[in-house]
Amino acid sequence: MMDVELTIPKLLNRSVDLFPEKELVTTSPNGSADRYTYQDAHDRICQLAHALDDLGVDHGERVATMAANHYRHFELYFGPACSGRSMHMVNHRLPDEHLEYLFADAEDRVVFVDPEFVELLEPLSDRLETVEQYVVLDDKLPETDLEPVCTYEELLEGQPTEYEWPDIDENAECGICYTSGTTGKPKGVQYTHRAVYLHSLMCGHVDTNSIGERDVILVAVPMFHANAWGFPYAATFSGSKLVFPNGDLSPENVAALIEDEGVTASAGVPTIWIDLDEYLDDHPDADISSIDRLVVGGSAPPKSLIRKYDEEYDAPLLQGYGMTETTPLQTISSLTSETEQLPPEEQYEYRAKAGIPVPGIEMRIRNEDGKDVPRDGESFGEIQVQGPWVADHYHNRPEANDESFTDDGWLRTGDVATWDQHGYIDIVDRTSDIIKSGGEWISSVELENELMAHDAVKEATVVGVPHERWQERPIAFAVTHDDDAVESEALVDHLGERFPKWWLPDEIRVVSDIPRTSTGKFDKKALREQYVESDTE
Repeated sequence: MMDVELTIPKLLNRSVDLFPEKELVTTSPNGSADRYTYQDAHDRICQLAHALDDLGVDHGERVATMAANHYRHFELYFGPACSGRSMHMVNHRLPDEHLEYLFADAEDRVVFVDPEFVELLEPLSDRLETVEQYVVLDDKLPETDLEPVCTYEELLEGQPTEYEWPDIDENAECGICYTSGTTGKPKGVQYTHRAVYLHSLMCGHVDTNSIGERDVILVAVPMFHANAWGFPYAATFSGSKLVFPNGDLSPENVAALIEDEGVTASAGVPTIWIDLDEYLDDHPDADISSIDRLVVGGSAPPKSLIRKYDEEYDAPLLQGYGMTETTPLQTISSLTSETEQLPPEEQYEYRAKAGIPVPGIEMRIRNEDGKDVPRDGESFGEIQVQGPWVADHYHNRPEANDESFTDDGWLRTGDVATWDQHGYIDIVDRTSDIIKSGGEWISSVELENELMAHDAVKEATVVGVPHERWQERPIAFAVTHDDDAVESEALVDHLGERFPKWWLPDEIRVVSDIPRTSTGKFDKKALREQYVESDTE
């Protein structure tokens, strides 16, 4: 067989060779849309590569992006990687001390930044010693203290629209993304060309994301987070039409884009689809009938939401499970030929699980004694994973490597799960979030899902807090739908219909909102701290 390097230029070249006129659309804050084709994008990506040459960015060096989801950010997914450099996806929601750390750790030479994030960089710029150029992702330069600085369009102007891509080792780094660092310093995960290529192939598999040429993909996942779950790369490889919402993920904009552009697939955290559902209830004329499937990740969607998207919108919600360290997809909750024969209610039980490992991913679940748990759907342990798009170390973090990787080379995910006879993984909790009360385990995830099954509850999360007698006890926080009022006692009664009394939260607080991490997940650490502080006042 031919020894062909699996590299990102091959993803781009296929879309230009076969689908040069396929459209890429970006919405603008003023309501207009920027439209161009894969051929146009390719020409500008070549110009970007020449510009990086002129800036003196060497092969193997990194450039950073601090940007929303739009066509210029898409070009940065390819320009550095195809020309032998690496793109560092920067999460603008991280605190200043984390931003300063990761810029220094990545040793970025150039920073590409959206105009709205310029003010975040200005206080840090004096301490970003490796950065030699700032590029504002616009055609107009805002007032700024950043120096030297130019616009993206100035950088590309006059550059050739063809570029001879260099020979690239498939194991070379093409990108780096940092974990959110909620329990310490962010950890850098280095993606390779080979990993991204294989992950893109997997995302086109019929039993995973099934991304194909006929699709219209709405890139709703932030492009600063784990390759936007691989959607920009996989869609480019397949030749799908791409739609970028810029920074506007409001339900009215998401609904309008689905209807106007004929979106067939998208992915995002549950909040996006919860908010869209509420919007559709209030706007029955909105049409999302083009949707074929929606992938949900970050946290588990409630069964009630999956059922509603089935019955009212004919838009299946597929739960996916992944991590920054796994490029990111590991499992997806599509039905198999076995589980689709089950009664509808049992099918929803399976679709509410994390799903089965995708092709290319190997998993094992091990208990505290290091033994594999039986596939009985009840015994639980930590998920450990390996595969061709799974990281085998963190950048510059030997102490984190010792904690996160086993002696025989598996990634310890920190997620606690069960595994059943049909091969479905059901995540019970994070090892840091599972609640141990009186020597027995309580799953915060199961309590959360049941709370969100209540008609009045929009969002809910459960945390464990210290208890003098029982070590820990569960406390719940719930956000209700706008017009729904519900007493805490009613929610406790609702949980009591399914769970034993000792599982029930000692308190359920109805709140206006739940704090989130920089990647959109519920910030349980902040909730624990807030509860302890308020309890001691």
